[in-house]
Amino acid sequence: MTEQRPPALFIADATALDFLNSIAIPLDTQVEWITSGKDLLDWLAVANLVPADVGRSFLKNSMPGELDAVAAQARALREWFRKFVQEHKGKRLSPDAAKELAPLNRILARDEEFIQVGLREPSAGKAALNPLILKKERRWRSADALLIPIAHAMAEFVCTDDFTDVKSCEGHNCTLVFVDRTRARARRWCSMAVCGNRAKAQAHRDRAKEARQSRKRRA
Repeated sequence: MTEQRPPALFIADATALDFLNSIAIPLDTQVEWITSGKDLLDWLAVANLVPADVGRSFLKNSMPGELDAVAAQARALREWFRKFVQEHKGKRLSPDAAKELAPLNRILARDEEFIQVGLREPSAGKAALNPLILKKERRWRSADALLIPIAHAMAEFVCTDDFTDVKSCEGHNCTLVFVDRTRARARRWCSMAVCGNRAKAQAHRDRAKEARQSRKRRA
């Protein structure tokens, strides 16, 4: 049941990959965090992709089934992007990759983002010399606009990150992906607390078993 799910995972060091991880097998059982429109809004809120007031407005004003239909589109977008990432991870993107991203560009073309002059957030330190700041806003005309910030995250990722640093967790049955930003590019696990420790424990058991077998052979 939905209430038994663990919190959504944000371990990828990239929002676009965190979105891929919104369905995963973190502990031997597959978990889907976007089963409904409400789930989608919850995930977008935690990812800081949609303002809280926008989410509340969609929950209040959307037609029955409208948000669930957008959630289905989000899942389809997720699996399309997963295929792209899996095909290109571990190597640099070539110019030909741009052709594969045409579906992403079609979503981005719907955007109604604009900028406004606003006030800086108050800070505890010295007052800013200029209290004004440019802020990005968006017209959320329909529920399918919820796909746009996800598409933005994907577009930013493919244009700014090095795909040679994209990895899949080496944990048994784990499906989580991440960007390895460690200095030595030596990250192997989604989390040392989960898959890393499980791998260490398994390695310890394997060594102990091998030692027992070795003693038996010498006996």
